[in-house]
Amino acid sequence: MKKAIFFIFLFISSCAFAQRIKYTTSNAHSHNDYLNDRPFFRAYENGFGSIEADVFPVNGVLCVAHSKNSIQPQRTLKSLYLQPLLASLIADPSRKIKLLVDVKENDTLSLELLIKELEPLKNYLSTTYVVSNVTILISGTRPPPERYTAYPSYIFFDSDLRLPTSASAWEKVGLVSLPFNQLSRWDGIKILGAGDKKIVRHIIDSVHQAGKMIRFWAAPDNEISWSTQMKLGVDLIGTDKIDELGAYLRKGKK
Repeated sequence: MKKAIFFIFLFISSCAFAQRIKYTTSNAHSHNDYLNDRPFFRAYENGFGSIEADVFPVNGVLCVAHSKNSIQPQRTLKSLYLQPLLASLIADPSRKIKLLVDVKENDTLSLELLIKELEPLKNYLSTTYVVSNVTILISGTRPPPERYTAYPSYIFFDSDLRLPTSASAWEKVGLVSLPFNQLSRWDGIKILGAGDKKIVRHIIDSVHQAGKMIRFWAAPDNEISWSTQMKLGVDLIGTDKIDELGAYLRKGKK
């Protein structure tokens, strides 16, 4: 079950090291953010450092939806995320945030549309040269790594480590995201077993050794899991429970 994930051990050094992180709400990632009753605003007001939206290209715009049959034309990336984000940054230019755009189909067209829709935000976008307010990360259906450098410097990619990546393409990787349930069947209720903990810790440390941040998806979504991930050094803690994780992190839990 883990063969694809373990490409990491061939790609980067297996020399592990401990990375200490002072966790705040900036380490929180709102998974499938658009499914909550206040897309963008609930996570942003909780101080989350990362927000995720799934998109489909529809009639020349990017629509936000979990599946194709749930698309609503008025729920666009521009209206739900890009416009509120721009207004929020004008009000508070000190804020830093990652916007993870999970492309559900047709990466070529979706990225073409995204580049156009990002135009009003260009002065706030991080590039391979400068870290700024907003880091755009492309997940889901992505071009092959050899095409990463063909995109503007403000377009970064979320890597699942399944495909070989050249040094130049690796510079365009802004985050590594892996499915936790392919590494462990842990239910988040009991303590994570020693064997699974060793595997997960080694992957985390190896990604850090390669100079990248890491998050897991399909991990248990409760306080035990959040605490365990933080103790292991996961950079972004994903959740569907925005208010709960926000409160947990504000209390300084670990």
